[in-house]
Amino acid sequence: MNKAVGATEIEQSLEAELGRNIHELKRAGNVLGDTENADDEISADNLNSLLRRVTELSTREIENLIHELHSLRKKLETDGERIQSDITRYVELSEGVMQLTTIITDNVKRLPSPGL
Repeated sequence: MNKAVGATEIEQSLEAELGRNIHELKRAGNVLGDTENADDEISADNLNSLLRRVTELSTREIENLIHELHSLRKKLETDGERIQSDITRYVELSEGVMQLTTIITDNVKRLPSPGL
């Protein structure tokens, strides 16, 4: 759970940074327009950097989801094993109660009648 909270904070930080970069790219594109080739290379570098960050963010999010799914699967398996064990124990206890009930009933039948 703590890992998920930390991952969420990282994702929010990356998303904020991506938003700033996108805003900066839009502003730079509007200010510069289509000028020199060097400006195009700078914009391409910024775009590559932005794309790399978006890819890293998406990859990290997918990895976090996979980790969460693995954790949930392990919890389901553990809970399933515990429930199966509880059912087995319940069946054993029920059989024991039935045997005790039969023994008590048989012994009560053997008691002498109070009127005799």
